[in-house]
Amino acid sequence: MSNILTRAATVASAALLATTGTLVGAVQASALPMTPTCHVADLDLAVGDADGAAGSLYYPILFTNTTSHTCALRGYPGVSVVDARHRQIGTSAIRTGEAVETVSVVPSETVTAVLRTNSPGVASCRPTSAYVKVYPPNSFQAEEIPYHLRVCGAFEISPVQASE
Repeated sequence: MSNILTRAATVASAALLATTGTLVGAVQASALPMTPTCHVADLDLAVGDADGAAGSLYYPILFTNTTSHTCALRGYPGVSVVDARHRQIGTSAIRTGEAVETVSVVPSETVTAVLRTNSPGVASCRPTSAYVKVYPPNSFQAEEIPYHLRVCGAFEISPVQASE
């Protein structure tokens, strides 16, 4: 009986393939290859100039693709501030809750995530950092960027976005 069922299934699959070009249960491969994730080694990381508004300071975290191929970033970077001895000062930046998108980064292109803190005098401040430590999205490897940043009150990070 099982031979009859197997043979019937084979005949039905062949007929379906002949008429539609699709085989039931077959996995179709994507026509486009997957873009690899950007890793620390693929990127030049930097902190851009602060921009202030309404008691807040906004610092762009810049991710520049230094490779000869396109790579992708999706989500939030991990960000913290550390002292000269490489010890973390306070808690890491919290996520803003904004929706995330996959951002393709072509060679030499820069994309950003925005770090927000309050202006001094608006809220209590942590000691000034010696470095900003950044983990690209979906990475377990970080880079410490030499930068003197004073976190006051809020400490938030946005997801990576294409630069405008």
